[in-house]
Amino acid sequence: MSEILLQIDGREVKAEEGMTILEASRTVGIDIPTLCYHEKLEPYGACRICTVEVETRGRTHLVAACLYPVEENLVVRTRSEKVIKIRKMLLELMLAHAPEAGVLQDLAQEYGVREVRFEKEPSFCILCGLCVRYCAEVKKKNAIGFVDRGVRREVSFIPEIASKECRNCKECFSLCPTEALQARFLLTEALMSPSPSFEPKSEE
Repeated sequence: MSEILLQIDGREVKAEEGMTILEASRTVGIDIPTLCYHEKLEPYGACRICTVEVETRGRTHLVAACLYPVEENLVVRTRSEKVIKIRKMLLELMLAHAPEAGVLQDLAQEYGVREVRFEKEPSFCILCGLCVRYCAEVKKKNAIGFVDRGVRREVSFIPEIASKECRNCKECFSLCPTEALQARFLLTEALMSPSPSFEPKSEE
């Protein structure tokens, strides 16, 4: 592969053709936050917390670092004023859904998010899709998936598959940035378990 030269946060960075901005930045220790990225999975770009500002041919725009491929002479700013503003807003939105998530609280502190202006609707899931994609791409089981659309979209275990595959796996649990997955599985497990049969007492 040919070598590409680009600039990230004022530093000259050498990258290989086919790399993303996120991958290139990590080779030189430049941190870009991620919530839906995993090295074993295809880039997804759901959380957008990895948004960066790029300049090419004199024009600037915002892109997801986990998806955007490196280009010769590309200029990348990972912490510009626009980028920080976007990340703050995204964190507020996610905290409205998962206010107790430690990873979100840590990022909120890092980026100076002191209040959440959006109405709180705790679902404890930020729809990063890590569990869904890991089960499909790595485990090849498809025991968990997205259901519904828009604001009603959520992650759900597929009971008939989960009952056979999930009890002895649970590898997706450690991927969940909000720890919501354990609660969802416990609920699904309860639904999968047959309720105890009711046997009336015999009258003596």
